[in-house]
Amino acid sequence: GGWKRRVAVIASFIGKTFLRLLNMVTIPLIVTSLVTGIAGLGKSSRLGAMFGKTLIYYVTTSLLAIITGILMVNVVRPGVGADLPGGGGVVSGPGEESIGGIFVELINKMVPTNPIQSLAGAEFLSIITFSILIGLFIIQTGGKSGETLRNLFQSGFDVMMRMTMFVIHLAPIGVFAFILFATATQGLSVFKTLAWYMLTVFLGLVVHATLTLPLILRLVAKRSPWKYAQAMSPALMTAFSTASSNGTLPLTLNCVEQNAGVSNRTTSFVLPLGATVNMDGTALYECVAAMFIAQAYGLDLGFAQQFTVVFVALMTSIGVAGIPSASLVAIAIILAAIGLPAEGIGLILAVDRVLDMARTAVNVFSDSCGAVVIGRLEGEQTILGET
Repeated sequence: GGWKRRVAVIASFIGKTFLRLLNMVTIPLIVTSLVTGIAGLGKSSRLGAMFGKTLIYYVTTSLLAIITGILMVNVVRPGVGADLPGGGGVVSGPGEESIGGIFVELINKMVPTNPIQSLAGAEFLSIITFSILIGLFIIQTGGKSGETLRNLFQSGFDVMMRMTMFVIHLAPIGVFAFILFATATQGLSVFKTLAWYMLTVFLGLVVHATLTLPLILRLVAKRSPWKYAQAMSPALMTAFSTASSNGTLPLTLNCVEQNAGVSNRTTSFVLPLGATVNMDGTALYECVAAMFIAQAYGLDLGFAQQFTVVFVALMTSIGVAGIPSASLVAIAIILAAIGLPAEGIGLILAVDRVLDMARTAVNVFSDSCGAVVIGRLEGEQTILGET
């Protein structure tokens, strides 16, 4: 009746205002966090070899996680037949292209002709490239100019973090509004859709945490995955309950050094970097979320768009800070990259916290596996947990 419509209108207004706030912080946050993240790497004297190995490990595991997520979404297809707020009707996605064409287009999108215009137009691929370059050249320039700029971006990042946390604290209101809107317009069937979506994310995370990472531990680090998981359990439980990989970092360091016997030299470099750069669970989750929203909008993503999703998920999982719900910002970026409306985020927010806890535990487990792998590659002989 009439009251249902009124509830839907008010709920929709509140939800959309929350989304606008989220979109507002997205670009400044991604720019400041990428520039500070990259410029900060220059301060560590031991860049070189260990940095290279660490980065290769992180990119590899994140890619494996993303591919797992994409496979799960294509198998389960949780979004098919779902009805999202702001949806209704098919959104026309870009057509199919050859691999070469996709690659050329990606490169074209990555190199902005006018960075300011890219910022204004929210062209995320260009923004990411430009931010990474600024970070790299702050390291190159060094001296007083480099220091000044690094401090400037660091200050900007601190302020944006504070603002983002403020917006994320409003999330429960936004989430409530979206659920209210969805229930008022669709009835309770909406929860069945979400259950399939959650199942897909959990399946992906479980595969990554119980197959992919243990295989890497067993084959590269020559460790017993079971013993190692036990050694890491305090950190994993904390990561699960706090949903913050940065908050768990002190405990992760402690577990990897004390329980797993990796040297401080390795952990002090690999783990803080991992808490910023390596977000396997998050990358997997972002992919599933974006694909789920695309399916719900009736958009059948071809190989080209899925490739874009993989690429953007990889870049944003590096750029997004290790704070609860930071991936909401990332999903907005992925949706923009494949031309989908941001309203789709509204519904998946409802179950975000539970999934956030699970994916943070996976993030932390992957970081800690990284420390053991890099330790092994650096020629460390650890006594504990050897197989």
